[in-house]
Amino acid sequence: MSPLASYRRLFSLAGPLYVAIAFIGRLPLAMAQMGTLLLVAGTTGSYGTGGAAAGALAVTNAIGAPIAGALADRVGQRPVVFVQSVLGGLGLIALVVLAHAQVTPWIVILTAAVAGAAMPQIGPLARVRWRPITRNQQHHQPRLMEAAFSYEGAADEASFVLGPALLGLIVVVASPEIALLIAAAILLVFGCAFALHPTARLTHAHRPDAVTTARLVTGTFAILLVAQLLIGVVFGSIQTGTTVLTTDAGQSGLAGLVHACLGVGSVIAGLAVAALPARFGYGSRVLVAALGLALLSLPLLLTDTVPQLFAVVLVLGFVVAPYMISVFMLGERAAPVERVGAAMTLLAGATGLGYALGSATAGRLADVHGHHGAFAVTVGAAVTAAALATASQPALRRV
Repeated sequence: MSPLASYRRLFSLAGPLYVAIAFIGRLPLAMAQMGTLLLVAGTTGSYGTGGAAAGALAVTNAIGAPIAGALADRVGQRPVVFVQSVLGGLGLIALVVLAHAQVTPWIVILTAAVAGAAMPQIGPLARVRWRPITRNQQHHQPRLMEAAFSYEGAADEASFVLGPALLGLIVVVASPEIALLIAAAILLVFGCAFALHPTARLTHAHRPDAVTTARLVTGTFAILLVAQLLIGVVFGSIQTGTTVLTTDAGQSGLAGLVHACLGVGSVIAGLAVAALPARFGYGSRVLVAALGLALLSLPLLLTDTVPQLFAVVLVLGFVVAPYMISVFMLGERAAPVERVGAAMTLLAGATGLGYALGSATAGRLADVHGHHGAFAVTVGAAVTAAALATASQPALRRV
């Protein structure tokens, strides 16, 4: 089955409405962190407070996502995602109200943390639905699952390009407050629609005893968690380094566009992963992509102009999605079938924690060494990912 035929079969099985809902439903999470930063910094006059609120939202989402994923494995996605969507949407609305009420900053930060903890990780949960959706496809299921994870990887990358772009457009036309309220409305509508879609019923294994006894975090799965943590560090440090370089060049408005280039290359490569031959296993794919990360990140240390940065980041993006798709696919295979929801959200949470770690570390080094200090964190994380993939090949190839 060709990649194009695989994608057509997937979308016909799930239905175009589900595909649209699952994609649009993940945009609020992509909008929330930057929107919180702009909102709180604007209302308090402090970038420190804005950064603390945005960081609190990101970290609590990373911590809360696996908890929600494990609960969804027990009781089904429908009730969990529905409650998360309602609470997350209301949390963003409360954040806007309290930020304008000039309350004590710690209350605003706490509200952001609560909103982040409540917001669903729709991308990882959508991955869980594809195996039961394709269950009756017999010999085609392995290829369809590969196409599904390729699509989901590309969709996640696209959401983190379109989400901030949509946010920026609304901020320019209106304000950060309106942007966050629109994000809340999208979550309330499309998050709830994702929860209530008939595919949500397919994910419930109905085996509570297995859920309580099956072990999830094995040695192999721990390797995959570290692998995702490292790619998160790459994301966070690149965004910081890009912001520093464009600001120093007097073109700070281009920071978002530069970071979007990383996602553009990643989306293209992600969709193309479905064309890779089955004999090119996922363990080997992780290794090749990780080596590509290490090699293609090195030019960042020599990059001093915005045009150079555009080119380097665009090329680097072509190995990001293949790396993440392969790690998530290995995670889905390594996890017990009744705990796949927890596995996918745990990997997503590791990415979020890595993003926060990379951003914070790169920011400190950038204060002393400029954008080269931030990009040194990117290169260090990429080289570490390559070393991890090399050392763990025996374990990854057994999955």
